[in-house]
Amino acid sequence: MSSSPKVFPDAKSALEGFTFDGMTVMSGGFGLCGIPENLIAALRDSSVKGITVISNNAGVDGFGLGQLLETRQIKKMISSYVGENKEFERQYLAGELELEFNPQGTLAERIRAGGAGIPGFYTATGVGTIVADGKEIKRFGDRDYVLETGLVADLSIIKAWKGDARGNLIFRKTARNFNPMMATAGKVCIAEVEEIVPVGALDPDNIHTPGIYVDRIVQGTFEKRIEQRTVRVREAV
Repeated sequence: MSSSPKVFPDAKSALEGFTFDGMTVMSGGFGLCGIPENLIAALRDSSVKGITVISNNAGVDGFGLGQLLETRQIKKMISSYVGENKEFERQYLAGELELEFNPQGTLAERIRAGGAGIPGFYTATGVGTIVADGKEIKRFGDRDYVLETGLVADLSIIKAWKGDARGNLIFRKTARNFNPMMATAGKVCIAEVEEIVPVGALDPDNIHTPGIYVDRIVQGTFEKRIEQRTVRVREAV
C-alpha cells in the first residue's frame, strides 16, 4: 500500500474529520451499480445524523444507502428514483423523510453545474409540472424554461475501478454513472476503488477523474449485489 497522504487503510479512517450532523453528502452510483459500498457502511457506523443525501436513488432495503434509511440517519433525499426501496417509501409517506424529486437528467446537470461553479441554469424539463412549482420560469424564444440550481455537497463519496496514490481514477463501464461529476461537486471527495495501482501505471489519456478532485482514496472489498436478477428460463433438452 502506498505511503501517499491521500491513501487510507480503510473507509472508517478515510472519513475521519469530515463527518458531522446535518451534513450534505453526494453518493455515487446508479441503482446498486458503482456505489461506494464501504464508505456508506462506514458512514452508517459513524452514527452521524440529519444527513441530506444527494444520490440518484437510495439503494435497496438493507443495502447501500438503504442502510442509512434503516438507521434513520437521513433527513432528506435529493434524488430522481426511489422505486426499489420500501423503507424509503414508508418514511416519505409517513412524513418522516423529506424528498426533493428531480428528473434524472436535471439531477445530473445540477451536480455537474455545482462542480463547474455554475449557480443555476434554465431547462425546459419539468415546466408545467409540480417539478416547477415555486421556481422561476423564464421564456426564451417560444418556449418556457425553469430555473434549477447547482448542487454542492460537504462530502462526496464515490466508487471507481482503479486509482493511484495521487487520486487519479478510472471507472469501469456503467459503474461510472454519477461518480465523476460528484467528484467535482463535493467540498471534499473520498473515493473507494477496487485496486490502487502505482503512480504512472494509469494511462493519462484514460483517466476519467484527475487526482486534483480527490482528497482521500481507499481500496475496498465489494459485494456488487445485483438489484434485479433476470434470467432466461432454460428450455428442456
